[in-house]
Amino acid sequence: MSTPRHYGDFQLEIYRNGLKGERPRLPMRMVDLEAAARAILPPESYWYVAGGAGEATMRANRDAFARYPILPRMLTDVSRRDLQTDLFGHRYSTPLLLAPIGVQSIICTEAELAVSRAARELGVPQILSTVSAHPLEQVAEALGDSPRWFQLYWPRSDALAISMIQRAEAAGYQAIVVTLDTKMMAWRERDLTNSFLPFIRGQGLANYITDPVFRDGLEATPEADMLPAIRRWSQEFAAPGKTWRDLEALRSATKLPILLKGIMHPEDARQAVAHGADGLIVSNHGGRQVDGALAALDALPMVRAAVGDALPVLFDSGIRSGSDILKAKALGANAVLLGRPYIWGLALAGSQGVVEVVQRLLADLDLSMALAGCACFREVSHDLLAPASHG
Repeated sequence: MSTPRHYGDFQLEIYRNGLKGERPRLPMRMVDLEAAARAILPPESYWYVAGGAGEATMRANRDAFARYPILPRMLTDVSRRDLQTDLFGHRYSTPLLLAPIGVQSIICTEAELAVSRAARELGVPQILSTVSAHPLEQVAEALGDSPRWFQLYWPRSDALAISMIQRAEAAGYQAIVVTLDTKMMAWRERDLTNSFLPFIRGQGLANYITDPVFRDGLEATPEADMLPAIRRWSQEFAAPGKTWRDLEALRSATKLPILLKGIMHPEDARQAVAHGADGLIVSNHGGRQVDGALAALDALPMVRAAVGDALPVLFDSGIRSGSDILKAKALGANAVLLGRPYIWGLALAGSQGVVEVVQRLLADLDLSMALAGCACFREVSHDLLAPASHG
């Protein structure tokens, strides 16, 4: 049997480089990484990513992790560690996926294509946002055989939604992530202060303007005049009238698994199962939609209890460390999504910045898991947490 890859060995490379007088080019601490990215980005770009609907929910997302302390075990054999996870018939090398973050061109010119190169090098799945700067087919080409999922902002038109889903399936995407918590955009004071919404400037619309259903009926092609396309996007993006009954149209349009992102309430989790969802992503959109909402981590055990082992449950909103990932797994998540931190790496060093940020997080996860006494990520359970955190 071959020796498994131990991501924690990455720290030895850093220390060895120190013997040559070399230090990491990116700040090691996540707070310093974000500060460095903020220092070089235009304020409107930084705040579009960093901001939210107020700041209470963003704080709650991070504060929640402190309420679930890890209780390490000793004298367990952790000489061989396994970070693999299984989702929808695929075995992934780690439990980490790159969250769908839109309009990455405001951060880096190459945008999602730079992230694709990083994802391909790392072997982690990239979840492409509907509002990307490059069309999904181009991103798929950049990814090659590397795993990818497609995230759908559910438009008003079912025909447009089905067209995008079927394009993703044809391009080799392995799953569809339908984001439910953006039935409209929230009141975001940072963006309002900067009078900045990239979409009405024509940014992040590549998947729309390359879609035949979207293009049909435009009074002018986007190549000739973007204004009609921007107007139509503004009519399509918000779909506040969707209900559980509408999920049937999406379900019948593809053979791919459909995950619903933004599930926080246990009753919504049960409804999702009843209406044919294949997986759930517990998320409050990183605090970008409802200020004062429950921390996503606090919702996770409720959602898991509501669905039992019926389907995979993933976690998003607030992951910053390896121990965060372990806690999410212990509370019921099969895998996690990483969001803002990889964007700060993208801002500072392009594709290699993303690689470095993710490598560090995986190294931290590997070491934290071993030091907590766990050799296999799939076997991490609620027993990892201190009794005081139960309940």
